[in-house]
Amino acid sequence: MNFQSKNESGILPARLNMRKIPAFLFVLYSYVCTTVYAQKTAKIWLDDLTIKSFSEGIPAVLPKTTAAGDSMLINGRYFNRGVGVNATSILAFYLDGKATEFSALVGVDDKGNRDLPHTFYVVADRKVLFDSGEMRLGDAPKPVNVKLNGVKRLGLLVKVNDEGRTKVYSNWANAQLAVLDNYLPQNIPNSDEKYILTPPVAKMPRINSAGVFGATPNNPFLYTIAATGERPMTFSAKGLPKGLSLDEKTGIITGTVTQRGTYPITLTAKNGLGEAKKKLLVKIGDTIALTPPIGWNGWNSWARNIDQQKVMASADAMVKMGLNQHGWTYINIDDAWQGKRGGKFHAIQPNEKFPKFKEMVDYIHGLGLKVGVYSTPMITSYAGYIGGSSDAENGQLTDYIVANKRSFRYVGKYRFETNDAKQMAEWGIDYLKYDWRIEVPSAERMSVALKQSGRDILYSISNSAPFANVKDWVRLTNSYRTGPDIRDSWNSLFVSAFTLDKWAPYGGPGHWNDPDMMIVGNVTTGTQLHPTRLTPDEQYSHVSLFSLLSAPLLIGCPIEQLDAFTLNLLTNDEVIEIDQDPLGKSARLVWEKDGIQIWLKPLEDGSYAVGLFNVGDFGKTPESYFRWGDETAKSFTFDFAKVGLKGKYRLRDVWRQKDIGIFNGSFKTDISHHGVILLRMFPSKN
Repeated sequence: MNFQSKNESGILPARLNMRKIPAFLFVLYSYVCTTVYAQKTAKIWLDDLTIKSFSEGIPAVLPKTTAAGDSMLINGRYFNRGVGVNATSILAFYLDGKATEFSALVGVDDKGNRDLPHTFYVVADRKVLFDSGEMRLGDAPKPVNVKLNGVKRLGLLVKVNDEGRTKVYSNWANAQLAVLDNYLPQNIPNSDEKYILTPPVAKMPRINSAGVFGATPNNPFLYTIAATGERPMTFSAKGLPKGLSLDEKTGIITGTVTQRGTYPITLTAKNGLGEAKKKLLVKIGDTIALTPPIGWNGWNSWARNIDQQKVMASADAMVKMGLNQHGWTYINIDDAWQGKRGGKFHAIQPNEKFPKFKEMVDYIHGLGLKVGVYSTPMITSYAGYIGGSSDAENGQLTDYIVANKRSFRYVGKYRFETNDAKQMAEWGIDYLKYDWRIEVPSAERMSVALKQSGRDILYSISNSAPFANVKDWVRLTNSYRTGPDIRDSWNSLFVSAFTLDKWAPYGGPGHWNDPDMMIVGNVTTGTQLHPTRLTPDEQYSHVSLFSLLSAPLLIGCPIEQLDAFTLNLLTNDEVIEIDQDPLGKSARLVWEKDGIQIWLKPLEDGSYAVGLFNVGDFGKTPESYFRWGDETAKSFTFDFAKVGLKGKYRLRDVWRQKDIGIFNGSFKTDISHHGVILLRMFPSKN
């Protein structure tokens, strides 16, 4: 008996003589023929996918064009299909063994940076299948054709050392995947257990407010005592300076102080189970933002869809979810609130999405929270709304500017910093995010305008402040963005936060290094609202490092959508206390070896906060840019002497809020991949 079967191309396989093979092989061969051969292969263009959702890099990724939105052009050859990327780019796909091939032509775009070499990699299940070698502008495109049979996870990497330079464009031209049974690639699964470490808050009162607060003489004063514990609760304050009063039911302190000076105050929170006390130093002088701002920003929640209802819902949720009891304060409206110039100051007025702007601000203040807004010295904002300058004396946007808004992202001839600052002060604004490719003159003009506005308005500049001017940012602002916009990926977190050691000496009370918003919860960073792509371990690392860095903590997700894990992540008072420590020192990277980093932060009481991070070999090999699902923890012995600490220390696990003992010289632990052990170290004589 002879058996024949046609494969997909119609070619007959070799005849099998069944007298010469065992029966079970015949059954196996029949199964292969009726399943594998029956599967149909189809080709899909990468640019037909929602390609932004697969990007774990930072800059833009666009289908069918360059990352700048132009036609793809490599060495004089145009391409209509493909994906354009910018700088180091990471595209990650889950294929589940249902793809057979990837093909493309790769190269540096003709409008890209001619000085920088790019290297293209195709990585599949930890194996590098394609390495282009260094490619530069003007090189002919190189063909990519790799087999993917059985591959679960695919990574497309473009590696380039851009160091903040612009127009670093390259292309995956004609990029296609051959897939089985019309399978559509998925995002890399993020199904790790959302393990909760922090115990529930106690019913006894605990005051969680920062221990120091700065305000300017004669300007409105607003400070809320943040306290956890069973309600109802009453508040009192001993030593309040003249001009301030406390609402004993809400813990909100308001008024105006005329006399400069430092005022020691004793705060008390009391409920039916007991009372808590805490010392507060109020410093009335020239410096505000004595601790990093902590609150919420609407951009990564709602982007251009922000409106008055969403803002007020966020403020209500901050109170309802209890975040305000842990010190969370600011409700910041990002780009897309701006309308036209007008009013008595000829300043930017709110658009139709904010019909009762002043009433909204007053409502949020009534909750004991503060309000922030967004602006820019450019003619148009990044979202295309009116900015703080114009080439026309009246400052209004024409129909032409609205239609060509990207062309007006520059500082115009006529500037309106004083107008806008006075309007913000009259509304009661407490925070300004000022956003553009930062230069000193624009930063200084707004700094002066805010200080002369008659209100304390925390001044935060964004984005990618040049490090060369860091002394100017310290002099002029309260916080300054140290890098590009953050994305919900380990790569973006690593670039935004794990590279900040050189900035550390410059951050401190009144002027904070800002790595951007937090990327926990449900976020939208160029795609639709979705759960953060950071694993739970990465999220613990994220919050730990931001706190160690004394960074502004601005939640970037809808507060009302917080799940139990994310809420727990954001309400550990001992972690927040590290961020809000009055000494204001940023942690330093004091040790790095074999994929472990140690960040050390001195605290006001003489103790240290220490983060032991397992960053792996991230960025050192093409494979390290991707998550493969088989990562394991690493055993590590923390030798105190290697970071300059000698003797015995009482160690406290900050996330678990648990003392773990007194250790002499070293401490051994396991650290999850991309995870952290966050410790508080108290010198011990015993």
